[in-house]
Amino acid sequence: MAPPCRKLVVFFSRGMSLEGWHRAGILDREIALYRELSDSYEQVAFVTYGGASDLRWASILPGVEILPNRWGIATNVYSLMAPFLHRKSLRDASVFRTNQINGAWCGVIAKVLFGKTLVVRCGFLWADFVARMSTSRFRCAVTRLIERFVMRMADRIVVAADADASVIVQRYGIDRSLVTVIPNYVDTVHFRPVLDVPAERGTMCFVGRLEAQKNLESLLDALRGLPDVKLTVVGEGPLRSALEAQARAHGVHAEFIGRVPHTDLPMVLNRSELFVLPSHYEGNPKALVEAMACGVPVIGARSPGIREIVTHRETGFLCGTSPPEIRSALLEVLNDAVLRERMRQGGLQYIEQYCSLALVVERERAVLGSIASVA
Repeated sequence: MAPPCRKLVVFFSRGMSLEGWHRAGILDREIALYRELSDSYEQVAFVTYGGASDLRWASILPGVEILPNRWGIATNVYSLMAPFLHRKSLRDASVFRTNQINGAWCGVIAKVLFGKTLVVRCGFLWADFVARMSTSRFRCAVTRLIERFVMRMADRIVVAADADASVIVQRYGIDRSLVTVIPNYVDTVHFRPVLDVPAERGTMCFVGRLEAQKNLESLLDALRGLPDVKLTVVGEGPLRSALEAQARAHGVHAEFIGRVPHTDLPMVLNRSELFVLPSHYEGNPKALVEAMACGVPVIGARSPGIREIVTHRETGFLCGTSPPEIRSALLEVLNDAVLRERMRQGGLQYIEQYCSLALVVERERAVLGSIASVA
């Protein structure tokens, strides 16, 4: 009998697709890890929520089997039915891996059906994000129950930050040896300082979703009346129109350029003298580490997810979330070239030590290798 195919199956976050990654300009970033991991497997498969249009990406994903929702089933129903619908492919797998907690129950169902090992990955704790965004106690309670169930069913858990690992162990009673911290990666081949692209004096950049969590209203307030300062805002979201109106009303020089393809983002960052992330909370923000990888000094709010990455005045600058606190930080960093250079160098060293794609691939392989005997 032929040996079983060593296949890694990745379950996308609920509702996400290859087309969704493409529209968000992050397709190249998201598939980089799996391109590297494909060397360790005869095949990689993606269970996505996109329709047949997801199959058009097969040409740039050699060795990857795309398993989309070609039936057009409603998202929540598909998240429960996908393991049954794709059973012919999933039963050949050796390891299942989820992308986030939201939708990870799809991987749990597949584990139970086919008796495979399951690696649950979460870039942020879903229950905590829902608790911050929702006023519904019922929704928060259900989310916490789902997260507990998924964690308890996992053979290994991968989180992006030490703080999240501690919460999982204490909150859900998970053995610490089953939890591995692997931060979000940066492809330092593309995200790097470009010496012949000088930063423009007074230019700062924000990258992310335009929503309340990101606290852009406070950033725009902080910029009121500051001369010779320009903010470039990369991203889309429900608050874009309101933020543009706020900038116009207060005379803030802010350019909203929408989504930028991930391949073009390094140039936008390299032209910036500062990167600013004033969020109320984050998971393990990819935009922040990408800016650091480009050698851009970063200012971040002293908030969960940011304060775990930024060491004040060494790898970046931490401040409060109010307009006066943000404004004070901007003025101090803009007026201190020595401080900016120290943070720039510190940021580059941090990325090299913790976040390069090569390092993350090595750690992911170690996790997958550690359960090979179980698989």
